[in-house]
Amino acid sequence: MSSENKDDSVEVEIETPETEETSKPETEKVDELIQMKELLEEWEDKYLRAHADFENSKRLLIKDKTAAVSYANESFANDVLSVVDSFDSALAMIDATEAEEGSEVLEKIKEGVNLTYTQLTKVLEKNGIKAVECEGEFNPDVHQAIMQVESEEKEAGEIVQVLQKGYTIKERLLRPAMVSTAK
Repeated sequence: MSSENKDDSVEVEIETPETEETSKPETEKVDELIQMKELLEEWEDKYLRAHADFENSKRLLIKDKTAAVSYANESFANDVLSVVDSFDSALAMIDATEAEEGSEVLEKIKEGVNLTYTQLTKVLEKNGIKAVECEGEFNPDVHQAIMQVESEEKEAGEIVQVLQKGYTIKERLLRPAMVSTAK
């Protein structure tokens, strides 16, 4: 190899290939950017809606769970109401018998039944079970009219007599009061 060969150098011009970004006109780049922004907004909207639906479902499930826990004793309470009715009947019978006989033993029985009845009603009230008010005007939401009677003392539509007490558990009607109303 001679010294002449060493000095010979080949100059090569390197051409860079055109990429998509360099070959696209400026307006196409802007259009693509706008499309991407619109797509991003669309996905953000979908995300926000899905999140809102999730939060609404979560809130409704909590509400349903609370209601289920609150009213879980409803069937038990319904069964206990027959016991309360029996106490009411027993007290009424003792009052009727007391007027006839006036016995001291009967007075003690009445006192015991009254104490038990009071204790039972306190336990019911502690658990959200309360008697329906039956004074004044008939309310179809909490009263059930069994019959209508003539009454000089009451106006039409007013409750004359309570035939069976009604009860609510929290805000829900457990059993309507059976009443007679004035014509």
